[in-house]
Amino acid sequence: MDHTLDRAPGHAPDRALDSAPGHAPNPAPAAPAPFHTPDHALHRPPIVRRVTELIGATPLFELCRTRDGSRLLLKLEQFNPTGTAKIRMARQMVLDAEERGLLPPGGRIVESTSGNTGLGLAVVAAERGYTFTAVVDHHAAADKLRAMKALGAELVYVADEGDEELATAAREEFAEKLAAESPGAYFTEQHNNPANGDGYRPVAHELHAALDGRIDVLIGAVGTGGGLFGTGGELRRTVPGVRIVGVEPKGSIAFGPPAHDYYQSGTGTPEGATIGAMVDYDLLDEGVKVGDVEAFATCRVVARRTGLLIGGSAGGVVYEALARLSSQPPGTTMVALVNDGGEKYLDTVFDDDWMAARDLVDRDVEREVDALLTKLRHA
Repeated sequence: MDHTLDRAPGHAPDRALDSAPGHAPNPAPAAPAPFHTPDHALHRPPIVRRVTELIGATPLFELCRTRDGSRLLLKLEQFNPTGTAKIRMARQMVLDAEERGLLPPGGRIVESTSGNTGLGLAVVAAERGYTFTAVVDHHAAADKLRAMKALGAELVYVADEGDEELATAAREEFAEKLAAESPGAYFTEQHNNPANGDGYRPVAHELHAALDGRIDVLIGAVGTGGGLFGTGGELRRTVPGVRIVGVEPKGSIAFGPPAHDYYQSGTGTPEGATIGAMVDYDLLDEGVKVGDVEAFATCRVVARRTGLLIGGSAGGVVYEALARLSSQPPGTTMVALVNDGGEKYLDTVFDDDWMAARDLVDRDVEREVDALLTKLRHA
């Protein structure tokens, strides 16, 4: 099919994707200033000059505690700019590219994205004088696509309107080709970029500082692998005994077959896609799968019971965490990585018609999750 381009409002034509070799570029801006890192893992600076200076120092929310003192804490990464953890690694990938001379001033960033990584890259590009092109499909939440465009990104679709199939392999293939053919462009390639995992190392320091190193289980979603294994690898340096549990959607292949379609966005490895280079099986203690029905039921129950909106993949993580909390040794502290909030999914996970049309509503599962959460919150 033809790859369609959706430009941001006011997009200048002299930055077109098909610029011929020798095309006179826009005047290059001065070299970007170094990134600012908060001085303390638990505090943000009171005044900032860049949105990216607000990254990090996200809060922990105690979702429940058992009678024997075990507790489930949610690391609420939606309190980062763009409402997602992935701005952490987006910033780090750009910083790494600059340091290695791979991204010239005024150059173009290209990435295949389901939305959250693209949102982060759009912010970084806006701050630092780059053009950002996001290669996307219609599996992504519409709000993510609209937000990227609002932030100045160019959207290139690899699927026809109305095709909701996850097209990770096609996106990555086209993004690589596009970057190779565009002067001054760099493909950040999140699935195979070590800087992805490096961007999450500060999460480990935040957790260690907040909990004084008392962390027994770290559980999180596995897509590119950067979030869970970047955090977990760094955490193991100071908390060697921490148990690391990965969660992927049923239908994803990182933890084995069978492969089939799934609706959880921005996570997992669909059939035909390459497992992310940051997925570290040696670091993983256990890998589990959670279905869309269970994940989305958990999102909806958590919202009704606590007032907290969490994203679809986070629902899968929290579902698995709730299921295993009571079986942990007394006094266990389990931390679940919540990669984004539910505000981006009001048209999907939290929309009754959308859910029903895809046969994702199971009231029995919702009642089971509700009963378990109520029991644990009142233990």
